[in-house]
Amino acid sequence: MMQLSIKNLTKTYPNGVTALKNVSLTINKGMFGLLGPNGAGKSTLMRTVATLQEADSGSIQLGDINVLEDKVALRRVLGYLPQEFGVYPRISAQQLLDHMAVLKGITDKKGRKTLVDAMLERVNLQDHRKKSVSSFSGGMRQRFGIAQALLGEPKLIIVDEPTAGLDPGERNRFYNLLSEIGENVIVILSTHIVDDVKELCSDMAIIHEGEVLFSGSPQLAVDSLDGLIYERTIGKAEMMEYQQKYTIISNKLVSGKTRIHVHSEEPIPGFSPVEADLEDVFFSKIMGVSAAQL
Repeated sequence: MMQLSIKNLTKTYPNGVTALKNVSLTINKGMFGLLGPNGAGKSTLMRTVATLQEADSGSIQLGDINVLEDKVALRRVLGYLPQEFGVYPRISAQQLLDHMAVLKGITDKKGRKTLVDAMLERVNLQDHRKKSVSSFSGGMRQRFGIAQALLGEPKLIIVDEPTAGLDPGERNRFYNLLSEIGENVIVILSTHIVDDVKELCSDMAIIHEGEVLFSGSPQLAVDSLDGLIYERTIGKAEMMEYQQKYTIISNKLVSGKTRIHVHSEEPIPGFSPVEADLEDVFFSKIMGVSAAQL
């Protein structure tokens, strides 16, 4: 079975920022969520796996491919949708996808046309094939990005922050497309949006300040906080007082009031116990809470 193995990967930039600190992950076929806040090291890790930048030390193995030593072999089986997907301004979706297919080594003209049409159909862009990709909405552009990532039957697909800025309808369409793809290959979904991982991924890791804080199934992560999360709605002016008293892991406005989630080993008077969710796990790990539990 195809597996991606990342061991002790380290990367420090010339400005002294250490973006990756001995990162080790094992990723199997299916949807894998790499969850972390902006600046956590996600894009550095994805770019390194995609052979777009060098690591200082460590190893990456995809099946029998030594990724850091044989970049060409990795690129032959890689589909990559970066965070910023640039396009030519005056070229149609059909022409651009055809051009990208040529770059992927698909040289048979007739077969390439069949493939391009099939890919545009798969991502529901066939009716827009003659329009410029630069005129597409954010969601349409991301679907086109998936189409180009799927060219050449990749074994590994990396998508970096794919749903940021998408409206709910486009996000759902993108979720459905990714979940379909993830049945047959390794798909790494790098995101800071908890719902992306919750909706799509059977396996995940949380990364922060270049370090992996958790690796495992989302359900395992949530179960680890069972009985430890309490909720209360307070006024905005009370926030500082509660921060001094309790370990607040998250807060959000609900109908003009502030709803807080607190991590506690014991019941708290005035608070209601609630079922933990992946957002609670995310914030707990980022804040360094319950390290022994997760």
